[in-house]
Amino acid sequence: MPPSAPARTRTLLEVACDESGSEGEKLVRGSTHVFAHASIDVTTERALETIERVRVEARSPATEVKASVVLRPQNWRLLEWLLGEDGPFLGHAQVHLTDKALHLTGRMVALLDGPAPSLDAHRRAVFLYEVARRRLGPGRWEAVLADFNDIVRARSPEEAAASAHSLWAGLLELDDLGAPVEGLVAGVPLDDAGLDRLVGHGRTVLDPIVPALADVLRHWGAEGRPLWVVHDVQATLTDAAIRTAVGSSPGGPSNALEGITFVDSQDDARVQLADFLAGAARRIAAHVLEGRADPALVDLIAPYVSPRSTWLGAWPSDGSA
Repeated sequence: MPPSAPARTRTLLEVACDESGSEGEKLVRGSTHVFAHASIDVTTERALETIERVRVEARSPATEVKASVVLRPQNWRLLEWLLGEDGPFLGHAQVHLTDKALHLTGRMVALLDGPAPSLDAHRRAVFLYEVARRRLGPGRWEAVLADFNDIVRARSPEEAAASAHSLWAGLLELDDLGAPVEGLVAGVPLDDAGLDRLVGHGRTVLDPIVPALADVLRHWGAEGRPLWVVHDVQATLTDAAIRTAVGSSPGGPSNALEGITFVDSQDDARVQLADFLAGAARRIAAHVLEGRADPALVDLIAPYVSPRSTWLGAWPSDGSA
C-alpha cells in the first residue's frame, strides 16, 4: 500500500494595514471626528506599480503616497481608477470606519450603565447617541462625552473629580429631557474609590484601533488561511491590545492570526497603499458627518466599508470588497 500523501500546508495570507485619524484614546475635541483603518491583500509588485502610476499621473515628487494627493480635484480620474474595477483595491481591501463620538458613547455605556435586558450594549449606545444629539445638540453632547473621556484618561482620582461632577450634571440634564440615562447617572463615580476603578484605563478601553484590528482578523481570517498582519508602526498596538483584539471573537476566524510585523510605511509599498486608502476613507467619511458629502466619492468608497464599522452612515456594504 503506497504511503499516504503528506498533509498540504495552507498558504499564508499576508495583509498590510494602516490607519488615518488616530489620536489614541482622545476621542472628542481632537483634530478629526473619524478614525479609519484599512487592510489590503495586494502584492508588493502591484503596490510598487500603483505608487509609481500615482506619482507620475499626479505629478507628485513625493516618495510616499498620501490620500491628499489623489483627493485633489485635478486628480479625480486617478482616484476613480484606484477605487474602481480596474484599480488595485476592489476585491482586495476593507476599511473599518469609526465615528469617534459613537465609539465613546459605547464605551461609556459599557463602563457606567447597569444591566438592561431588553437591549444589548451596542443598541443602547446607538439609541443614546441619537437621542442625546437630538435633545442636547451635537456640541453639548460632545461636551458630556469629553467629561467621560477625561475621567478614563486621567492619571488619578483627584484629576478626574471635576470631570466626574461635570459628567454627572450633563447626564442629569439629559435625564430631565427624557433621555434613557438613569443607569448612567447612577454609574458615575463621585468618590475616590469609584473613580479609582475608572481612571487610567484610556488606552486599553478607548482606542478604536483595537476593534478595528479585531475586524481585520475576523474579515481576513474568514478565508480559513493562516494570517499574518503587516502594520504601520503603532505604539498603541501593545501586546495587551493585540490579545484583546484576538480575544474579541474566541473560537472564531481571528484565531487564524500567526503574527504581526510592524514596519515604517516608507519601507513597505503595501502599507503605503493601505495608508492612502485609510486617508481617503477618513476624509470622505468626515465630510459625511459634517453634512457636506460628495455623493460621487461616497459611491466610490462604499464597497470597501466594513459592515462591522462603528458607524451609522448610509453606506450599504456586504463586506465583499
